[in-house]
Amino acid sequence: MPAGIPPTQNLVRKAVFDLIGQDLTGLSFLDLFAGSGAMGLEAFSAGAREVVMVERDQKCVEVIQKNLEIFGLTGPTEDGRWCRFLQADVFAAIKSLAGQKKRFDVVFFDPPYDEGLAKKTLKTLTGYDILHPNSVVIAECGKREGLPYAEHDFEVMTERKYGKSCLVLYHQKTASFDDK
Repeated sequence: MPAGIPPTQNLVRKAVFDLIGQDLTGLSFLDLFAGSGAMGLEAFSAGAREVVMVERDQKCVEVIQKNLEIFGLTGPTEDGRWCRFLQADVFAAIKSLAGQKKRFDVVFFDPPYDEGLAKKTLKTLTGYDILHPNSVVIAECGKREGLPYAEHDFEVMTERKYGKSCLVLYHQKTASFDDK
């Protein structure tokens, strides 16, 4: 992990996969503000069919590219799964992915804390057509950020606090988390 970029704590990463399940076989996973790419790589190792990681910080970009090379994920795997990296601004990437008609089953985002980016990311996600009716959106933010209970068609399913971090799991109001 590059200096100055705090990684998602192991405890928080484990909590995410405890909440959404350890088996992501066949699902698509979007990792925004990807940092080192650890969450996306974890999703891929949990069987995700498609992982897209988005990061714009050059130091992080180099780390993600190196990690993808180390794990041999620079193209599709033998079973047709793939892990893709986009060096881009998160908000521009969401718009671009919507334009490509991409949809994701799970979206995780972990922006820098206390800059209002978590709330802006949630609003942007719900403003573009990149989510399925049973999609799950997980925000990692600072405990003081106070994300809304509901945003567009999404509402909080659970909220957990870990040290300075808070995980907020959203699902669509009309869908049940067990339906996925």
